[in-house]
Amino acid sequence: MFEDRQNAGFLLAQDLEKFANKRDVLVLGMARGGVAVAKVISTFLNLPLDVLVVKKISVPDNPELAIGALAPKDTVFWNEELIQRLGIKLSFAEKLMKGKKKEREDQEKELRNDKPLEIFEKTVILVDDGVATGASVIAAALFLKEKEAAKIILAAPVVAKDTLKDIKKYFDMIVVLKTIKDFQSVGQFYKNFPQVENDEVRKLLQ
Repeated sequence: MFEDRQNAGFLLAQDLEKFANKRDVLVLGMARGGVAVAKVISTFLNLPLDVLVVKKISVPDNPELAIGALAPKDTVFWNEELIQRLGIKLSFAEKLMKGKKKEREDQEKELRNDKPLEIFEKTVILVDDGVATGASVIAAALFLKEKEAAKIILAAPVVAKDTLKDIKKYFDMIVVLKTIKDFQSVGQFYKNFPQVENDEVRKLLQ
């Protein structure tokens, strides 16, 4: 169990030391909790930090269950196997996605203020505070590939064991501290896991 996101970031940073001080490397925190972990990594390795806003697309009666995720530039990932298993119609899934689109764009504007995201030909260390279904990080990876990142490295303190197998093909490298079979929620692996608000993310990015 991790003390908090900062403790997790410090432990991850030690496994990423070979990227320290490199001019072509960017640490990219997933909004919002991932930014708190990413800040520690960027400070420890002396690398620039930015934020990526991705929104999970969940079924209304189970917000934790992601059937997909929406990244910038309308980059979307669908978990087709899960959608089929739940018997969700494509039209309903797209309606859910449209509902998330404005929410994602509004949050991005608030956190990034239209600042361009410099990714082209860079090694991107994508950081989250934990990966349950993998939908959000896959959508992020698809977006980063589209933006022609040179390499995409996923860094996360904890990843669900089955998810790790499913997401490997989307990344050049994955740095993970714990893989867990019985994965309920990211918060179960932290002693202190407060909600990260937009104000805090903006401060971390300064």
